[in-house]
Amino acid sequence: MGRSESEVERDEPLTPAGRLFLRPEMDQIIHCAIGCKYPIDVDALRSEIAASVMVKHPRFSSLMVRDRRGREHWRRTTVDVDRHVIAVSDPVGDSAAGDEEAVNDYAADLAVSSPLATDKPLWEFHILRAHDCMLLRIHHALGDGISLMSMFLECCRRADGSDRRPSIGSVGASERTDVGGRRRGWWMVGAAIWWTVVFVVEFVLRTLWVRDQRTTVSGGAGVELWPRKLATAKFQIDDMKTVKKAVSHATINDVLFGVISSGLSRYLDIRSPKALREGLQITGVAMVNLRKQPGLQELSNLMSGNSGIRWGNKFGMLLLPVYYHQGGSDPLQYLKRAKAMIDQKKQSLEAHFSYKIGHFVMSCFGPKVACWLNYRIVCNTTFTISNVIGPKEEITVVGNPITYLRVNNTSLPHAITMHMVSYAGRADLQIMVAKEIIPDPQVLAKCFEEALLEMKEAAVAATKE
Repeated sequence: MGRSESEVERDEPLTPAGRLFLRPEMDQIIHCAIGCKYPIDVDALRSEIAASVMVKHPRFSSLMVRDRRGREHWRRTTVDVDRHVIAVSDPVGDSAAGDEEAVNDYAADLAVSSPLATDKPLWEFHILRAHDCMLLRIHHALGDGISLMSMFLECCRRADGSDRRPSIGSVGASERTDVGGRRRGWWMVGAAIWWTVVFVVEFVLRTLWVRDQRTTVSGGAGVELWPRKLATAKFQIDDMKTVKKAVSHATINDVLFGVISSGLSRYLDIRSPKALREGLQITGVAMVNLRKQPGLQELSNLMSGNSGIRWGNKFGMLLLPVYYHQGGSDPLQYLKRAKAMIDQKKQSLEAHFSYKIGHFVMSCFGPKVACWLNYRIVCNTTFTISNVIGPKEEITVVGNPITYLRVNNTSLPHAITMHMVSYAGRADLQIMVAKEIIPDPQVLAKCFEEALLEMKEAAVAATKE
């Protein structure tokens, strides 16, 4: 059936990033597990969603349609909330498993070959009543982690009874103040040019043929279709801050990547002892927010054309190398190496280059070529890592206090994908793995937790000296 001219005029084209995430090879759905303190009132939740800003937002109230040339568009529609709220009354997964393991198993099952229906807007809530948990599924074409976290928090309130919206901390930026005169300014410009050239060349080579040496944690083409397992590494933000203070100008992101480096080295020692050479490089793909203002913004700012902040997907990619090292006498060496490498990345324009080149390729050559390039980068590296900052204080949804927020994506060719979200003084790292390659993700999670605690002990000892 043909469409009227008025319908065509109202349709809004998808952004290049949105079109990329709809390709079968890169089809990405974000899963946000929301633990609740009390049993969930499904009817009250439906009413809250129906009255929320979510169903009024253009992305959340539009169908994804294709024109005669196969180009994707958004078309506004009426949201039937009942079709988006899926109540699961019976326990999921192994009956002997605890709530956390059951929810992780449910999310892992959805991570492979479980697309969202295209005859309704691309989001839905799964209510796991037996486990006091909601699983929010949102297609990545609707927005990135910053946009979607802002949307979710607009629907929440603080748990202290003040009926105020949650507040968001900084994203862990360094407190350093740049001093010096014109000489320092020229030096920074020169360093930016140098590191940009170095990292852009490396990025291009990674896209074409350079790849990580294979290890026991390597994925590859087709691995996105393999069954998944999901485990959670739990950190205390205060522990990460203690470690951060041990190294001048370090950030929480530096600490996180130091923990990843140490934890992966520990895990490789368990899986393949004496089979790896010292200093072996394992490369991660990190997603970096490119919006001008740091931190999360209120939804009104994200939707405002005058704020300078655009809704949707605006992030670049960084290639972050991890080097395998056997355990040494100073656990803080992992943080120092991570900080030195990330400082170089910050000086460069690698993330902006990856975003701009992706936009250019999509606009000039179409989603098939852009998808092939992104797929190649993932196949030639070893893991994915992202970090989204959440609310500082405890929050409620429909008056029900939230006990945890955890995020993961649907599967990629990587055998390991990791997503960290902070919430009320804690940080949970969701570790999704291809279970035929990494059958014991709980062991990997333990390696990360022990790495942070060991760094904390070293940091405390250093302050006493």
